[in-house]
Amino acid sequence: MSLQPGATLGLTADDLVTGEAVALDLPAASLGMRMLSGLIDLFVLQMLASVVLTVASMFVLRADDAVAAGIMLLATVAVLVGYPVTLETLTRGRTIGKLATGLRTLRDDGGPITFRHALTRGLIGVVEVYIFAGMPAVVAAVINPRTKRMGDMAAGTFVVRERGRGRRTSLVPMPPYLAAWATTADIAPLPDDLAAALRSFLPAAFQMDPVAREQQARELYDEVRRYLSPEPPPGVHPEYVMAAVVAERRRRDHGRLLAEAALRDRLTPPDRL
Repeated sequence: MSLQPGATLGLTADDLVTGEAVALDLPAASLGMRMLSGLIDLFVLQMLASVVLTVASMFVLRADDAVAAGIMLLATVAVLVGYPVTLETLTRGRTIGKLATGLRTLRDDGGPITFRHALTRGLIGVVEVYIFAGMPAVVAAVINPRTKRMGDMAAGTFVVRERGRGRRTSLVPMPPYLAAWATTADIAPLPDDLAAALRSFLPAAFQMDPVAREQQARELYDEVRRYLSPEPPPGVHPEYVMAAVVAERRRRDHGRLLAEAALRDRLTPPDRL
């Protein structure tokens, strides 16, 4: 059996997983890129607001002050909320600013957002971005590892760099003679640094010096075996054991995703838009 280059040997907190439980690396947008996107959208909003408010003012010339103030307030909110919600719903996560900077808003599971997600982000955005001059959004993005603002946290979304498209990693096959052991083994989640080391080792292993490859495989295996119970059968090469761990984790992740999707379908009504 040969191990495939580019195989995923562990999932970290920043990995997304497709319906087939395949890791998909979609890098979260940096704070700088999100601010640049926001500035572009702010410029577009100012242009749109000037047009909408000018038109609205033509209809309130003869209205009393209270009615005029109410209409102007509604027009302002309609622009601030309607612009991002409409565009993000129609384009599945993009505004003009995000289009210009190569960003897109996705659900936490990597899927496209819907009207519900866009509306939640838009309503909270009025408060955190416009009323408080963006300070809550900046603070939240600095603290969150995915640079989420408060609207993203409430909606269950995050923004990714779409132009640097995620790489779909190839599947690692299960060694047939380890399938029975892996199915019943207790495989604990691997630390992020160990999972990253495993992911980088396998693609390069075929080009490494045989002695260095063997040594690194043994070192990684010594770390991985601490998260396995019981240990694999004796005499099995470390790379095969690591392949079995990855394949079994993929199978379990696939089952978990299917169960979560079925639960969401039962509890959440389908979006109308």
